Amino acid sequence: MPLVRIDALGADPDRLDALGRAVHDALVETIGIPSDDRFQILVGHDGTTSTLRYGDYFGVHRDDGIVYVAITLRAGRTPAQKQSLYQRIAELAHDYAGTEPRNVFVTLTENASIDWSLGHGVAQYAVQD
Repeated sequence: MPLVRIDALGADPDRLDALGRAVHDALVETIGIPSDDRFQILVGHDGTTSTLRYGDYFGVHRDDGIVYVAITLRAGRTPAQKQSLYQRIAELAHDYAGTEPRNVFVTLTENASIDWSLGHGVAQYAVQD
């Protein structure tokens, strides 16, 4: 059960939706999350009252098309699965939203089953373990 936050500069609701679909489809395809497991926070920044900062770190030239994707999920994916996920997010963000792959910045944060409550104040995954 990933929780996804996407922050994009100059993104209207259609672009945010396309980016959300791109990340969700990549998660389903590469790490096998259920198709109805979609929990996302989509935030557009106007560049004035809220903005995103970026640089050319690691020789990647980013611009105002920058998209930050932060995914929190339970631990257990292999490095190969993570690499496939990053690649597929970049591909689908380009296909669905026209975002240049160089502008797709992804970070994963892993945690344990006890770190999730999906409602009712219960740690549902911890109960199953």
